[in-house]
Amino acid sequence: MDTAIELSRAALGTAIELALPVLLVLLVVGLIVSVFQAMTQVHDQTLSSIPKILAGAAVLLLLLPWFLEVMQNYTRTVFEQLGGGLFP
Repeated sequence: MDTAIELSRAALGTAIELALPVLLVLLVVGLIVSVFQAMTQVHDQTLSSIPKILAGAAVLLLLLPWFLEVMQNYTRTVFEQLGGGLFP
């Protein structure tokens, strides 16, 4: 039972660790676009969504090696924990 709780906690931590950089970049880009729209009085939906999509894709491509390393470490930990006694 303790192993399942530990693995669930590690999964949640890993998910937060992987999502945080992308979400922070999208937040900053959204804030910049909102300020630009407020200054210019241009309120177009494509103006707010296109930069966020491009920024999100760029962050994902730049951080992909790190994402893979984090997921590999988590997967290795899961298999070590499962082999260590989750199933008697």
